[in-house]
Amino acid sequence: MAVQGTITASGSNSPFRGGREGGRELRCTVVLIMERNTSSPLNSTFLPTPFPTNATADVNATVKPFSVFDGCDHQVEGILFDLTIQCINVIVGIPANILVIAILIHNRKEPSTSDIFLGCLAFMDAYFGAMTPVSFLNLYHWQSKEVWSALKFSYGVKDTSGPLFLSCICLDRFIAVLFPILFGQLKHIKYRLSLSVLVLLLTFAYSAAKAVGGLPNFEKVFTGEILATFTWMVLCNGSILWALKKSRGAGKDEMHPMKKKAFKLVLSILCIIVFNYLPPVALFPFEDYYSPDVFRCYVQPVGFSFLNISSTIQPLVYLSRLEKVPFLPDACVKKWCPCVSSEDKKSQPTQNQQA
Repeated sequence: MAVQGTITASGSNSPFRGGREGGRELRCTVVLIMERNTSSPLNSTFLPTPFPTNATADVNATVKPFSVFDGCDHQVEGILFDLTIQCINVIVGIPANILVIAILIHNRKEPSTSDIFLGCLAFMDAYFGAMTPVSFLNLYHWQSKEVWSALKFSYGVKDTSGPLFLSCICLDRFIAVLFPILFGQLKHIKYRLSLSVLVLLLTFAYSAAKAVGGLPNFEKVFTGEILATFTWMVLCNGSILWALKKSRGAGKDEMHPMKKKAFKLVLSILCIIVFNYLPPVALFPFEDYYSPDVFRCYVQPVGFSFLNISSTIQPLVYLSRLEKVPFLPDACVKKWCPCVSSEDKKSQPTQNQQA
């Protein structure tokens, strides 16, 4: 402002008119006032500080409003389909898993070698099923970022614990059938307890990373995991079926009733593994062929829905192969599992004849 006033004074009304000396004085005055203004701290206060345009663009590009639909606000069909399937876990899966845990505790004096894996799997499935009502409430009522992080943690638990604990069960049966001597040496519970702790650590590490988010190419970790575990479970159960089918007695066309029952059990487990895990295995490796919105809003929820329903199917398969279900009357078991009761009736006379 002082510079502007001094320059105006050099006009027609300037008191410095009078030749060269007046001109010199005017120039000196202008220079002194300009130096004084540039060195003054007030000058830096009033001058606007330019903000880099690229930094502003980056801030506007990276900061997005939070959405519980994770960017699928206008494409919610896949998410709602997955949640509808998860409602079966709430109605059937949670009671079935709690019953499995109660039976394992009831039979703790005579446990099988894979009971610890089954117990951990049932507990994780019950926990995942209990989070489904929380997911509905957060989608349409709370819309909380903290609750969404907790839900992502539960999804990470389901993504990892199911395939890994099923792989442990397959490993246990694989060694028992194909390497019985080694199985006898590794029968102590400490080996299975150590393996369970390792699986839980991997599960919680993956779940925490999924809840935090922001890791590049993180979804490819699950794709690699599901491919590896699916391949292992199919090969493992296929080898068990081949070994059981091959182990017929000399000159006998019929399989032993106990081996036949084990054969049917492993075959049913293999069918369940294919049904629950083949869709994500077939869809997720081709992520790059879909647009990001289509993969996130349609392909992922539909693929995960097949994986999530295993929280109901797995405990039902375990309960169906029990000769007698504790805590439930026989009439109820016969009503809900008529095929199992009829199979038991057929197997008992055969065993008596061979005995």
